[in-house]
Amino acid sequence: MTKSMPGAAGDLAEEHPDVWKAYAALGKATADCGPLTDREKRLVKIALAIGAGSEGAVHSHTRRARSEGIEAEAIMQVAMLAIGPLGLPRAVAAKTWIEDIKD
Repeated sequence: MTKSMPGAAGDLAEEHPDVWKAYAALGKATADCGPLTDREKRLVKIALAIGAGSEGAVHSHTRRARSEGIEAEAIMQVAMLAIGPLGLPRAVAAKTWIEDIKD
């Protein structure tokens, strides 16, 4: 699993597998606590990453979304929806982060 995980997250998982295992369990528990579909959860995670201003997380969740078959237009709509609550500069940054990920 960690071999396919890029960057610092992969390094953390390899260096501290017990921490990574606990983190993964928390992620599963939060994902399973409500009625959202997998598609909806992925789009929400992209939105949260945009709101947090985390380029790396936007890259990661965009990559995952595309591999799960979520269309590029839906992902880009998440960036456009950021304009109202987060402002144009944050939305434009998110747009460029999403565009960094090529199919």
